[in-house]
Amino acid sequence: MAVDMDLKNAFKELHEKLLYASQKIKLADMQIDTLRRTKQLNILTKQELETIPKDVKTYEALGRAFVLTPREEVFKNLDKVNTDTEQKINILENSKQYLEANLKESENNLREMVQRKRDVGGDKENNQPSSSKA
Repeated sequence: MAVDMDLKNAFKELHEKLLYASQKIKLADMQIDTLRRTKQLNILTKQELETIPKDVKTYEALGRAFVLTPREEVFKNLDKVNTDTEQKINILENSKQYLEANLKESENNLREMVQRKRDVGGDKENNQPSSSKA
């Protein structure tokens, strides 16, 4: 039985989509993990800053230097970073879900194509007159 070129091309396309999607999903997972660690670190930093007296000087990192920053502004900056991080996590999770859904849809389309080819191939075999040796 000869391999159907349409089916072969569809398998090739699906394989390429699978590789692309799996790479993007892994990348999104890594980025989500990094962002969650950043968020957790900011939460812990804020908790620690709340325990120290209000008259203690606070500094924020600015590149390689540290800048004297009022305590309220440090809290505000930590909250802003956390909200930005949460938004980025949501965006990455949505794109990850989209990639997974797209991949699943491609697999289903390929299954349908294979099933149609089988049905058409089975009809051809049943419609051909059988040659009998007499």
